[in-house]
Amino acid sequence: MAYKVGRCLLHELLREARMEQIELASKLGVTPQQINKYAKDIQKMSLEVAMNISLILKCEIKDLYDWIEVGNNE
Repeated sequence: MAYKVGRCLLHELLREARMEQIELASKLGVTPQQINKYAKDIQKMSLEVAMNISLILKCEIKDLYDWIEVGNNE
């Protein structure tokens, strides 16, 4: 199966963690505006950023986005 990245779930994960975007930004060393771009799906996060966010939010990288099945590559 093949998948493509869907909608970013960062907003929901932050709410579940009871964390504000500004707190996440501070922990990552980026601006709150950058976190907002990820959360609103304006910009996709790099693998490095996704890994660091997943560590902070105690989730898996795959949990940061919806994943859309696009076909079968068997």
